[in-house]
Amino acid sequence: MRSTKFHIVNLGCKVNRVEADTIQAALIGQGAEPVAEEAADLIIVNTCTVTAEADKKARKAVHHALTVNPVARVLVTGCAAAIDAETFASMDHRVRVVAKSDIEREFSKGPHDVGLLRTGAGFNTRVGLKVQDGCDHECTYCIVHVARGKARSMPIDDVAKEARAHFDAGVKEVVLAGIDIGAYRYGSARLPQLVTRLIEEANAACSAGCLPARIRISSIEPLNVDDELIDILADANGRVCRHLHIPLQSGSTKVLREMNRPYTADDFRALVSKLRTRIPNIALSTDIIVGFPGETEEDFRATCELVREAAFMRLHVFPYSMRKGTPAAQRADQIPPEVKRSRAALLREIGHELAERDLAGREGTNELCLVEGSTCLTESYHEIPAPTGSNPGDLVILSLCGRSGVT
Repeated sequence: MRSTKFHIVNLGCKVNRVEADTIQAALIGQGAEPVAEEAADLIIVNTCTVTAEADKKARKAVHHALTVNPVARVLVTGCAAAIDAETFASMDHRVRVVAKSDIEREFSKGPHDVGLLRTGAGFNTRVGLKVQDGCDHECTYCIVHVARGKARSMPIDDVAKEARAHFDAGVKEVVLAGIDIGAYRYGSARLPQLVTRLIEEANAACSAGCLPARIRISSIEPLNVDDELIDILADANGRVCRHLHIPLQSGSTKVLREMNRPYTADDFRALVSKLRTRIPNIALSTDIIVGFPGETEEDFRATCELVREAAFMRLHVFPYSMRKGTPAAQRADQIPPEVKRSRAALLREIGHELAERDLAGREGTNELCLVEGSTCLTESYHEIPAPTGSNPGDLVILSLCGRSGVT
């Protein structure tokens, strides 16, 4: 390998994070050294294209790399590069656009090479496992299904081997990541079977007297949260985190239909009710798009009402951003920017209120928490101060005080 010093700029989702970490681990394994962007021989920009704003950030990141470092080779990969390779390639003679599959072959044996441990300095305490890629849905605001292709799943044995390697290395939480993780299918195995298999691997790797590692499921579509998965969450006693991030996007059935989302507002209500009945202490977070074309004040009020009713512990609020090449971007009834900003601000205020209420409601309860430095992450996905004397990567049982802290 010509380059011995590298820098990775990662943009976008948890899957992108896993892919960037895998590339970094492979480069380190080959003797390369991660350095600051201006000191690198090789800069890799892993792009996102979920919105027009994401595209802008991707182009800005490449421009920045070329400006701060006048000699480095710049490899551009990821979803934005897959959609518009020509734009990036034309920026400079030093830029080379590389498909995700090609960059994995270039720097590693593959995403589930068990030798590519993503632990230690430069990596997150929680390790992401990419178990699925691609999407068969065609939401009218999204182009990721074009950039990523059809849904496909990683072999269950490969995922299990990678997870076991990280468990053996002392990792105490793995996060299952995918573009449409609930679509996981490999042979007869679906997501519940994969989760069960990983619990078994964590048990086998656990030494006497230690707490076994836990599994966290990342963003999952509402219709993929079935009874079998709910039972696992309910019965695993925290080994599978009782927290789900379930994208709602809108609380208006009209808007959901125009987004081409395959559920109604009442379907979502029913799912939340089922989850809270079966798992009373479950934590739920979500994504919301405000200002989708044609969204009325009544539609927005319906979203606010459903958000409050669902009692989410965290909201990710996104003002609608036109993405060229999607049906929604072609609509004539776009919402004015100031209206989108106002609605987003109001919904974020609601989100802060609900987050405080959820944590306050957990006062006096015990949760298993993962130390990540000066803070730790509770099972319910709240960030609280780490206890004195704890080390990054420790799993500790804490009594929550309900005020972003512990007793």
